[in-house]
Amino acid sequence: MTAASYSRILGANDAIRLGVIGCGGRGRGVSGIFAKNPEVRIVALCDVWDQRVAQAATTLHAESAVKYTDHRRLLDADQTDALYIATPDHWHCPIAIDSLYSGKDVYCEKPLSLTIEEGPDVVRAARETGKICQTGMQQRSGATFLQARDEYFKTNKLGKVTLVRTVWNGNGAHLMKAPPALATQPTDLNWKRYLGRAKWRDWDPQQYWNFRAYLDFGGGQITDLFTHWIDTVHMLMGQDNPISAVAAGGVYHYHDGRTAPDTISVALEYPANWSATFEATLAPGANGAGMTFFGTEGRMEIDRGGFTFTPAGRNAEPVRVKATVEQTVEHVRNFLDCVKSRKTPNGDVYVGHRSAQASHLGNIAWTQKRRLKFDPVEEAILPL
Repeated sequence: MTAASYSRILGANDAIRLGVIGCGGRGRGVSGIFAKNPEVRIVALCDVWDQRVAQAATTLHAESAVKYTDHRRLLDADQTDALYIATPDHWHCPIAIDSLYSGKDVYCEKPLSLTIEEGPDVVRAARETGKICQTGMQQRSGATFLQARDEYFKTNKLGKVTLVRTVWNGNGAHLMKAPPALATQPTDLNWKRYLGRAKWRDWDPQQYWNFRAYLDFGGGQITDLFTHWIDTVHMLMGQDNPISAVAAGGVYHYHDGRTAPDTISVALEYPANWSATFEATLAPGANGAGMTFFGTEGRMEIDRGGFTFTPAGRNAEPVRVKATVEQTVEHVRNFLDCVKSRKTPNGDVYVGHRSAQASHLGNIAWTQKRRLKFDPVEEAILPL
């Protein structure tokens, strides 16, 4: 793909022609949010499995959309203004880069990258082409998260924050079982295309259906879940520059062939004298997801349902604020507004890169069984 590809200039009232690449559950769900915005027309659908394309066409009332199994053919047709990418993680960077250089604005699900090395390539593609690239860090557009940032963190109501604890237990997306019907590979599913740059292996329905459990296709709970929380931490703290990482965990319970740990603990240190931790387990009975910021003047508990601020001191009255809009709705709206205004989106590609980078440090520390020292300016792992 080249940067010279055609790109329309959209006016305030023009329709946005959207292509969807990756028509699984997340892809169809968020595409439905896109479709509820009156200026959006879904004109192209792409997936390695024809059945999922057909499902998306029906669900999204987009029967007239042109259907593809290879994103390169979709880009060659040059019928779209923007693309929504909801593939497994190992395809995020290659497809986003191709899409940006073909002149398209991009909304790409998190994590932006599969490896720590490839993130800068997507940032470069967005900057060289001048295209909008929003990553699926929807907390960046969430009204309650922005309220917490502006009213509590920017005004220093928590005092000096020394520790941020993040937790995401019992996430069912990492425990999905392939349906019996997939024991035999569907004839209309392109397994080779699905594998992409991953090394060849014969058809494995579980590795297709539950890619999050396999490190060839994603980064497990760290990049799937911690990326959301550490990105929120970066936004609220105004810092995205971890300098060290340690991790512990393993496959402790689900000995089902997965290569990503079912239980993981990560700790990142930041140069402004604070640390952020992440805990996650898929163990039966575990549940709960959110963040707690511990400061010298109070603490804040925050998640997608809202936040509670409790001032320091005895008998302090907590302040509770509830979210009223699902953040993905707000994030999609922000992207569409930026496609027309050409302003930088809330979840800009660099934001997505830095949050994925922080998560990758946790995975690398876990796989290498050592403490990492990191230079956030040079974006390089340093010798200890």
